[in-house]
Amino acid sequence: MKWPLLKRVEAYLKRSRMRPTRFGLEVTGDPQLVFQLRRGRKPRPPLEAKINAYLERMKGEAAAMPVRRRS
Repeated sequence: MKWPLLKRVEAYLKRSRMRPTRFGLEVTGDPQLVFQLRRGRKPRPPLEAKINAYLERMKGEAAAMPVRRRS
């Protein structure tokens, strides 16, 4: 099942503890991106592809990071 874009973004924000403004700046240079998505903005296919590519890249980077254990 493919998650809708906003659900994927929200899950990433929660997991990474990243602020919505930082996400928007890193992905598109638009600090309002997440807030606009939350208000119903429907991104065009190129923007949606850019967001999905960022999420996939971050998933790959997270998988490559060593596991930190609490002492």
